Amino acid sequence: MCGIVAYIGHREAYPIVVKGLKRLEYRGYDSAGVALLNEKKEFLVYKKTGKVSDLEASVGTQDTHAHTGMGHTRWATHGAPNDLNAHPHLSQNGEFAIIHNGIIENYASLKKALIDRGHIFKSETDTEVLIHLIEEIAKNNEVTFEEAVRMSLTQVVGAYAIVILSKTNPNYLIGARKGSPMVIGVGEGEHFIASDATPIVEYTRNVIYLNDGELAIVDNQKLTVKTIDNTIKTPYIQELEINLESIEKGGFDHFMMKEIFEQPRSILDSYRGRIHVNEATITMAGIDAFEDKLKNIKRIIIVGCGTSWHAGLVGEYLFEDFARIPVEVEYASEFRYRNPIINEDDFVIAISQSGETADTLAALELAKSKGATIFGICNVVGSSIPRMTDAGAYTHAGPEIGVASTKAFTAQVTALTLMALSIAQKRGTISTVRLRELLTELETIPAKVEKTLESNDYIKTIAAQIKDTRNALYLGRGYGFPIALEGALKLKEISYIHAEGYPAAEMKHGPIALIDEEMPVVVIATQHSNYEKVISNIQEVRARKGKVIAIATKGDEHIKEQADHVIYIPECEEAMLPLLATIPLQLLSYHIAVMRECNVDQPRNLAKSVTVE
Repeated sequence: MCGIVAYIGHREAYPIVVKGLKRLEYRGYDSAGVALLNEKKEFLVYKKTGKVSDLEASVGTQDTHAHTGMGHTRWATHGAPNDLNAHPHLSQNGEFAIIHNGIIENYASLKKALIDRGHIFKSETDTEVLIHLIEEIAKNNEVTFEEAVRMSLTQVVGAYAIVILSKTNPNYLIGARKGSPMVIGVGEGEHFIASDATPIVEYTRNVIYLNDGELAIVDNQKLTVKTIDNTIKTPYIQELEINLESIEKGGFDHFMMKEIFEQPRSILDSYRGRIHVNEATITMAGIDAFEDKLKNIKRIIIVGCGTSWHAGLVGEYLFEDFARIPVEVEYASEFRYRNPIINEDDFVIAISQSGETADTLAALELAKSKGATIFGICNVVGSSIPRMTDAGAYTHAGPEIGVASTKAFTAQVTALTLMALSIAQKRGTISTVRLRELLTELETIPAKVEKTLESNDYIKTIAAQIKDTRNALYLGRGYGFPIALEGALKLKEISYIHAEGYPAAEMKHGPIALIDEEMPVVVIATQHSNYEKVISNIQEVRARKGKVIAIATKGDEHIKEQADHVIYIPECEEAMLPLLATIPLQLLSYHIAVMRECNVDQPRNLAKSVTVE
């Protein structure tokens, strides 16, 4: 969740680190700080609560000259968000400095032991405990900087991505990870460390994704990768696929709006090269590799968090509809704690935009320990989930900077659609004619999304009328139900309006009590199965003076008599409904949030990638 950036090389470190922190702002944070190690072997440490821009303002014209430095954006866990708790943290003797993403679970016992040995702590953080521990080990064992770091990490329980500097070793830098992402950028006479590739792509396209339990050691521009137990590893250097333009706003006011409008392309890229309409076939290497097992599979378990969980619910409809396989969709955050029944013949699908979601990784570890086949759907090449799974599929949505997931969701649904249809074909539960019809429809979706985006200005007028509401209800049936959940999530996470999604039929079992003339009710009311029943639900809302906003099929004139506002989407196969119906809900949430002067790209208290439990 926190963001880390570090640099060592021939350039000025401060501008690189600060620009990198700005690139990582989407991860969510409440304070920022930098530590620079200058040629005089002095640490220059600057920390500030608030945004990176606040940090820049507080630094002002103070000395920032250094060729080695690191920076951090903190999302508070241990200790309140304030200047004192902001990273970086120094050891008691001032020899070492650290930045840290993660949680040290046994920090309390370590801290007590260090206090007993005379250590005095300035912050409430678990991170300061770790840097004091490194000092203690270095002092009492007369070991090198690297050895002290490795020895300290053997005593740590928890997750971390850390960067550590030593004042007496200005050409030396150490990074290490366990359970939190870390990427190393390899340049000409310089090296970079970051939480993800966005701060690095401007300077080098050659990167190393550090594995759990590994350290990256830069000593006089020589990079060595080792395990904590001192085994030297041969790192795999790969070329970044992203470019600088993809992480800029491109003329839009916010990343979220840019990413909403990128969905015709991201959906296309997520099925490009995988479908062959004329032959009525699908090519997905991860699925094809398990063809024999999938023909006889008894159960699919889908795990995810937040928006990815909603994509998993869409997947449940798709797999049961076409492949005729029972599906369970689990919150990854609950899955590992309720002693779930997992069999060796289960197929577990993990969905994560970042590939670093801590709860999802933990759920996969549990499933893997039980012998299940695990499959990942992920957007970030080289991240932890793709490396852990037996097979998987990248979504090719491109970098998603806005915290509220938009194009990643529709890309995930596209990948799930391809998986469901591919497995259905292998199991013989779908005819060639029907498969060709669905693939033909899928090819039309990008153009239909383009058409749906043309309603942007009209949706903005609706947003203006309901922006001051305090509560909202989203209703849907069948494939529309997960979309109702996703629409409600988008509204509450970026505009801070309380919203709930429900199956439309469940309204009578409680939520109907909330409806009055102040309550906007968004209904997925397209002309698919259960259309007449959804109309009945709308009438029940209208009878109680609720304001109805309907997402309807183009050409449906009847719905105009039932709803206060109608947002039309093109006609489509019911299975493709989530790819279209979600677009107006994203736009509605965006415009409401902007009108309420909310920080659309960086909602309060939220982080893009939740890398701690």
